[in-house]
Amino acid sequence: MKNILIIGATSGIGNAIAHQMQESHHLYLTGRTQHNLDSLKMAHFQTWDALNENDTLQNLPEELHGLVYCPGTIQLKPFHRYKISDFREELQINFLGAVRCIQEALPKLKNSGQASIVLFSTVAVQTGMPFHASIASAKGAVEGLARSLAAEYASLGIRVNAIAPSLTQTPLAAKLLSTEDKVENAKLRHPLKRIGSAEEMASLASYLLQDQSAFITGQILGADGGIGNLRI
Repeated sequence: MKNILIIGATSGIGNAIAHQMQESHHLYLTGRTQHNLDSLKMAHFQTWDALNENDTLQNLPEELHGLVYCPGTIQLKPFHRYKISDFREELQINFLGAVRCIQEALPKLKNSGQASIVLFSTVAVQTGMPFHASIASAKGAVEGLARSLAAEYASLGIRVNAIAPSLTQTPLAAKLLSTEDKVENAKLRHPLKRIGSAEEMASLASYLLQDQSAFITGQILGADGGIGNLRI
């Protein structure tokens, strides 16, 4: 049974990944609280906050076969209203938190001989969207990190990929989907005329963490209902 570390497992996509993988993997989970984890079969849980630079990963096994970093943010507003602190916070949560976790877990990932790291970006990096300057910048850094690490650690059997979703039905997106009109408008912007679910993103992440995807690395996989590439 493989050991999988899920950062941000208490909500949204991270929680869905944990539920999908609990039967066949040994899970090591982190979150700000242990909320939503009571029903999970897990090896270990610790509180961890991307904004707290003193938090470290503890009690990890000697071998880690997978790491998925799920914490994210959504701050959408006109560029002139952003403060430098907004950019700093989004970089800290989306990018620097991932850097910290990967660096801490790297010796355990190397020990496994064949490991997979999964990060999360956004369709707004490759498809320019108004009011996304802060999150697109932070997630652009994530994409650069994924490709760089994929190249650096390929010879050690460590794969690194990122998933770039569009708007997904999660607690993080609740403000953007708070009314029926907002939900309907969001659906209509996508060629598939719907928005994604946490379970769909979790299924893709789970695939990337398993042996079936052993020939995939250095990729940014769009899971965006077609909005990134299609115009219909």
